[in-house]
Amino acid sequence: MQRTQAMNGGRVARRVGAAGAGAAPRRGPAPANGANLKEIRERIDSVANTKKITDAMKLVAAAKVRRAQDAVIAGRPFAENLVQVLYGVNQRIRGENVDTPLAQVRPVKRVALVSCTGDRGLCGGFNSFIIRKTEQRHKELVEQGIEVDLITVGKKGTQYFKRRSDQYNITANFEVGQTITVKESQAIADSVYSTFTGETVDKVEVIYTKFKSLIASDPIVQTLLPMSKEGEVCDIDGNCLDPLEDELFKLTSQDGGFGVEREKTVQDAPEFDDLVIFEQDPENILDALLPLYMNSQILRALQESLASELAARMNAMNSASDNASELKKNLTLVYNRGRQAQITAQLIEIVAGASE
Repeated sequence: MQRTQAMNGGRVARRVGAAGAGAAPRRGPAPANGANLKEIRERIDSVANTKKITDAMKLVAAAKVRRAQDAVIAGRPFAENLVQVLYGVNQRIRGENVDTPLAQVRPVKRVALVSCTGDRGLCGGFNSFIIRKTEQRHKELVEQGIEVDLITVGKKGTQYFKRRSDQYNITANFEVGQTITVKESQAIADSVYSTFTGETVDKVEVIYTKFKSLIASDPIVQTLLPMSKEGEVCDIDGNCLDPLEDELFKLTSQDGGFGVEREKTVQDAPEFDDLVIFEQDPENILDALLPLYMNSQILRALQESLASELAARMNAMNSASDNASELKKNLTLVYNRGRQAQITAQLIEIVAGASE
């Protein structure tokens, strides 16, 4: 009897000594120590509270994504009508030598980069992607012998590049917050307009994240100035997009999860009636239209960037919630095994005491 008890006690001791609070749940039992079980219990409660926070942040980000979509839709009528007027004016003055400051092409000696990041973190790699894209484009321009000025939009980008002020020349910085309005885009447009028309820089490029879906977004570099008189929007490779082509996304619920519907609308370029008479010179008309169009492009870039940030935050919080659920499950298994080992040890002591 004593030999059997000693063998059983040895097995329990080996199990107790081999397990710990951080041990894998599927490899051996957990500790039978009461203090360790209490720590595990507290950790389970902490993980559960963290999961509640991440779930709430995920829902908030999902609601804000929809709000960002509504802001894009609300700005479409103005942008579409502005492009229609711009196309119509261009058709009427086609072939004429019209000079406007925002469309002036000159040899590129200095470039202004407008880098659009977020104001907050907890959004996965959203901010780091934009920062890396900015660093990459800055390096490419410097290697070509072109001087670069940096205009940062968002706290994260401003903080990052200010810490490296010996490498980057920051000429202006802006904070846009979580609500994008014409006021924020107008401030950036005014800064860009003054630097380009004053010939401080010869080209302006904007770096932002183009929203594609809730799980995909691409950092792109778009040429903002000089602008095309037709209202074309081109990237740094010279690929121009039709300004009348717009892509809409709608947040939906599919099979208990989040989904996105995409809709692409394309409109034919309208033609102005031949009876329309312009009271002002074509140059004056373009001088009034192009700044408005530039402002609308900056506003659209900020809205796309905000939607991408919110989608990245929603995905990050969703992953954090899933990880918290898995960790809670594993910790609960460790706790149950440790509690079982503790009860077994207590039963062995009771049996040993009764047999004496």
